[in-house]
Amino acid sequence: MEATFYLSAAVAVAATLMVVTRASAVHALLYLIVSLLAVAVVFFVLGAPFVAALEVIIYAGAVMVLFVFVIMMLNLGKAAAVKEREWLSPGMWMGPAILSALLLAELIYILMGNEGAAIAGRAAVDSREVGITLFGPYLLGVELASLLLLAGLVGACHLGWHTESGWGSRSEPLSDRRGHEHG
Repeated sequence: MEATFYLSAAVAVAATLMVVTRASAVHALLYLIVSLLAVAVVFFVLGAPFVAALEVIIYAGAVMVLFVFVIMMLNLGKAAAVKEREWLSPGMWMGPAILSALLLAELIYILMGNEGAAIAGRAAVDSREVGITLFGPYLLGVELASLLLLAGLVGACHLGWHTESGWGSRSEPLSDRRGHEHG
């Protein structure tokens, strides 16, 4: 179990380093998903399968929805389609695929070995206990996280706001086809 923990933690750290060093947002997103899956394995190994499931459902799922939202907001057109074909090349998927396969092998090892029985024998944590804990001693942290998410949502809405003059700010003067400025 200890080796699985350290291996998952190493995958999480390596994938996170790849997230912050990639120039392409698509590459960074793939490594971020691998990092989140590795953290879920760490939670599972530490005896919190409910938290591990929440990590996969909420964070990995939310990241994918956020990515789709950003792609829709950017509306790049034909240039984006050409670049997307380059991103979908097999070489781009090698790093995330190798790290994900390593995590899958760890999970199979845990579930098939005696460690899986030890984890299953532990006391289960239900959602009621998680809720009581989150809104008890960790209430301030939950509230700060909700404010951070709200700030991100407001920022995304501000960046994607459509005005009469097109996308972006109305601080630039409006002009007609001949270059005459208005209002």
